[in-house]
Amino acid sequence: MTLPSDIKPVSYLKANAAEILRDLAEQRRPLVITQNGEARAVMQDVASYEETQETLALLKLLALGNREIEQGREKPVSDVVARLKAKRVPD
Repeated sequence: MTLPSDIKPVSYLKANAAEILRDLAEQRRPLVITQNGEARAVMQDVASYEETQETLALLKLLALGNREIEQGREKPVSDVVARLKAKRVPD
């Protein structure tokens, strides 16, 4: 993050909303919005937001998997494959 160009006051956001939205989409870098000199919000383009959400979802799945392993709830792959084959609907 380039601090001087990626941090703007809320007054700049109000005056340049269309330009900011265009820049967010083109540059795909987050923008920190300040109010009274303090960071208050972070804006980002929709594609970057969606990628972040997908990444978080995968990390949550990994964490859940690790927790199940720690609790001894893992199953051999052969058991899982057999269970999936049993549920398969014939062609």
